[in-house]
Amino acid sequence: MAAQFFLPLFNNLTQATCLVVGGGTTALRKIRWLVKAGATIKVVTPELCDELKEMEQAGLISVSMDVFRPVYVHKKLRFVISATNVSAVNRTVYEAAMAAHVPVNCVDEPALCTFVFPAIVDRFPIVVAISSMGVAPTLSRVVRGWLEARLPAQLPALAELADSLRDRVKSNLPDVEQRKRFWETLFEGPAAELALQGKRAEAADVAAKALDRSVAHANTAGSVALVGAGPGDPELLTLKALRLLQSADVILYDKLVNPDIMGYARRDAQMVYVGKQGPRPDSPPNRPDSRSNQQQDINQRMVDYAIEGAHVVRLKGGDPYIYGRGGEEVESALEAGLDVVVVPGVTAAMGAAATAQIPLTYRNLSQSVRYITGHRIENMINLDWPEMTRDDQTLVIYMGLTGLPAITEKLLSHGCKADRPVALIENATLPQERVLFSTVGQVAQAVVEQQVSGPSIVVIGDVVAHAPGWPAT
Repeated sequence: MAAQFFLPLFNNLTQATCLVVGGGTTALRKIRWLVKAGATIKVVTPELCDELKEMEQAGLISVSMDVFRPVYVHKKLRFVISATNVSAVNRTVYEAAMAAHVPVNCVDEPALCTFVFPAIVDRFPIVVAISSMGVAPTLSRVVRGWLEARLPAQLPALAELADSLRDRVKSNLPDVEQRKRFWETLFEGPAAELALQGKRAEAADVAAKALDRSVAHANTAGSVALVGAGPGDPELLTLKALRLLQSADVILYDKLVNPDIMGYARRDAQMVYVGKQGPRPDSPPNRPDSRSNQQQDINQRMVDYAIEGAHVVRLKGGDPYIYGRGGEEVESALEAGLDVVVVPGVTAAMGAAATAQIPLTYRNLSQSVRYITGHRIENMINLDWPEMTRDDQTLVIYMGLTGLPAITEKLLSHGCKADRPVALIENATLPQERVLFSTVGQVAQAVVEQQVSGPSIVVIGDVVAHAPGWPAT
């Protein structure tokens, strides 16, 4: 049988009289919410649990120690809840309520309900209600857990910030669309982030300045968020990254972003691919399609979208500030007078090492980690190669697949041991992930033999031998 649709409503129960039949833990769960809502609560039950006794002594509820009789139901009640595990009692309560035209809920018996209680996520004054229409209450509670994990704990502070500005916004921005754009920008900008961090005074100051800018400029500018997408697995997104994705108007993404992550974005968001093309052999660095020129184009497009009023998310694989050109992009946005938020991501090195279970540092073995990028082979002469070969550190190479033969040759020529352990992690954290264990002397040839071609992270150091997958000798 198809489930009955119950329309979600929020009731003002201040001083409204509600009747609860039952005095056990089920009744207690409902009564707690009624107390928070300010209701006048009458309880009818032959037995009362200890916490309800305490509530009665505190004057929060009034109790009639009695079995339920229809006389307890009258037309002045806002609603009736039957919280017993006796079907016959629930049926009697339901019939009495229906005869008096009073809304009724019989817990766990949808057929005896004119309304149902939702699972509630309480971030007052933000309250989220989830219902399975009485079909699967446990599933509603599980969904509540998912939402609670995603909603910021400091969400009430953001609501309070908005409330404190509401009158000023309405009087200073008479146009409805201007107000809408201002609120959207505020909730995705630095003022909101400060509020969610509990920095209420700073948030109020930044919000007031944002309002002043909006009043000075009839069209409120948008905002820019640099968001780290992590190494690939969508579940490694931060909660803040997820929230910004779900509210972005425009998403500029690069080729290292897992397409599955786009499924978390707002359905009507504009997706713009801005992946850069790698260097071509023997081409000058100032060619028209060089990485620098491509990056300037990305910066400008990001700024242009935001100036037009869009909330822009620049979605970058890994972390924006680890070989992600995030610093340049932030500078471009700030120079244009835009609000900017940076959301860190799980960088590729961290994700790859974790999924291969390689400890990047290890007591008495590796005291430091050095990150280098291998895609600029022509500039390798500038690296401190003797320092790279130290036994007491871990070397992590980003974008080193193409230049791996030259990199390992340099390491060996500067004293690195040929048998030093190496792990190459291809497509880290994705279903097609592959981990190749080798040594500095053999890894370049192993890559050719194993036909490795996907995005890869190379980890060099004695810590690699502590990975469970390291071949036993």
